Amino acid sequence: MRTRKEALDYGLTFADTYIDMPFHDDNWQLIRYKMNNKAFLWTYERDGYINLNVKADPQRAIFWRSVYESVIPGYHQNKEHWNTIILDGTVDEKDIRMMIAESYDIISDSPAKRIYEAVKKIPHGKVATYGQVAMLAGNPKMARAVGNALHKNPDPYNIPCYRVVNSKGELAECFAFGGINRQEELLKAEGIEIVNGKVDLKKYGM
Repeated sequence: MRTRKEALDYGLTFADTYIDMPFHDDNWQLIRYKMNNKAFLWTYERDGYINLNVKADPQRAIFWRSVYESVIPGYHQNKEHWNTIILDGTVDEKDIRMMIAESYDIISDSPAKRIYEAVKKIPHGKVATYGQVAMLAGNPKMARAVGNALHKNPDPYNIPCYRVVNSKGELAECFAFGGINRQEELLKAEGIEIVNGKVDLKKYGM
């Protein structure tokens, strides 16, 4: 990997990412994670080479610097948490890709992301409770956070929050994406029976 285009193209292979030029300067092009708008890959030309700034766990940051002379503390960024990769041909491409991937994982990891990924696992024709989603997301104590995250669902088409009900199987009083009765309509379309605003969890629970 020697060019900016190669780096940007690889950055865009990760889910929910986009290019940004926040300084209105073509020399600074970033790849951001759209769920929180944080940048995980900075690209710019310096001293005749394309440079990449990537975030890293502090111990990993030191490790990569020890392996390659062209991996240095982050230029214009926190030296503990960011590295700069100089694309001078001395850094193995698979390791460049790994460092970019590690940066993406750090930037994109959040309780909301884990909640959204958990909701995506609810099968068609099934429902899950807020508590179950919290457990799938890795923290059974954040059931309330599940409700907050789903209310801000950035992609209702691919994150089926209508499949989430409370611990009694009850539907939301006013579904955030379509209003009253919309959640019921979506569940019925998947063959789920609704009786008095409730789903039989024994029959339809995941």
